[in-house]
Amino acid sequence: MKTTSYYPVLQVADVAATADFYATHFHFVPLFEADWYVHLQSRADETVNLAILRYDHETVPEVARKASQGVILNFEVDDPDAVYESATHAGLPILKALCDEEFGQRHFITADPNGVLIDVIKPIPPSAAFMESYADGAAGT
Repeated sequence: MKTTSYYPVLQVADVAATADFYATHFHFVPLFEADWYVHLQSRADETVNLAILRYDHETVPEVARKASQGVILNFEVDDPDAVYESATHAGLPILKALCDEEFGQRHFITADPNGVLIDVIKPIPPSAAFMESYADGAAGT
């Protein structure tokens, strides 16, 4: 199988508000908009896409018609400090303050209006204790 595209789809109650959140705070632009579905693309990289779907839409199997839970979206960025400053200035909830992790990330965690977690990350060199957990060439920046 050849995968030609891959992107997450968040099932939510308020499609418009959620799409607006990602457009405003994470620089996405809508490529398709309906009251039940919005397909978003990053303004900075057309390969980065995210879709927002009304959780109770008829295309969702009835057994799965519920809002997304237990999801963390990772946004790998060049400057998490700038995104953190912007997020705090905008009043977004900061669930984990900006910090460096020994396993090789500088990051913080916020949430969208549905409670979906957003982890804003920049890879950094890991501590010696975590270096052996990485495949050759995969650690840090």
